[in-house]
Amino acid sequence: MRRTYRFYAQLGFTLLVCSFLIVPVIMSVMAGVTENFFKGISSGVTLRWVVEVWDLYADTIFLSLVIAIACLACTIVLGIPAAYVLSKRQGRVARMIEELLTLPLAIPGLAIALALIITYGGFRDFRSSWVFILVGHVLYTLPFMMRSVLAVLSTADFRSLEEGAASVGAGFWRRFFDIVIPNCRSGIVAGALMVVTLSVGEFNITWMMHTPETKTLPVGLADSYASMRLEIGSAYTVVFLIMIIPLLVALQLYGQPKKKQAENFDDLENLQSSTAKSGHMRSRS
Repeated sequence: MRRTYRFYAQLGFTLLVCSFLIVPVIMSVMAGVTENFFKGISSGVTLRWVVEVWDLYADTIFLSLVIAIACLACTIVLGIPAAYVLSKRQGRVARMIEELLTLPLAIPGLAIALALIITYGGFRDFRSSWVFILVGHVLYTLPFMMRSVLAVLSTADFRSLEEGAASVGAGFWRRFFDIVIPNCRSGIVAGALMVVTLSVGEFNITWMMHTPETKTLPVGLADSYASMRLEIGSAYTVVFLIMIIPLLVALQLYGQPKKKQAENFDDLENLQSSTAKSGHMRSRS
């Protein structure tokens, strides 16, 4: 197929945009592995700054990862059922609830943190724990998980699949876990990618809500740049990429479909056969 001028123009524009986004990251990574930031690569390559970041701020790195995983678990538990209920209800009240759940996206992170501090700041133990930061992250990232799953539920014909499963005697929870959840995998993974990246990199909410004992990676990165330790700050970027990229790749691999879209009906057939077998065993007993 002959490629036209438009194709090369689009390719060039895409490469230009990618370079505009990727080059600063590459420059920051290079600054984190050089002896002197101002001299650049000519000063020599070293991992001393990365090792120093790990030795001094390992607790902030692990805390960021713990908060991100806990935030992902909370948004899955809350976001998937919320999206399922909203997909089943199409009235004005459902739309109002959906807008209320997505309201944190329109509110600045500092305002969310300030509201949480005013409301729950009097609980000293809760205020000084990392769970307090987790609440702010869940409020901020929950709409992303809910919207991603809701988009899948709105496009697929889950109603007919659920009705078919109900006709063979499958209960609500059986239908939910055997029909809805497996076929929402793409939406769950898309939401998980956004939740994890946003939670690990969230600064505004964390900066307002953190204490000296609950400092996370972005707050430590800001402190390094504020003290003009540019090599340390850039090494923080290297550590961030090392920590987040494998997690994102693992989530992406999990989200890849193992079969074609026809497995929707295979799930229903398997559910019908298993339900029929269990009913036959009960009748024999």
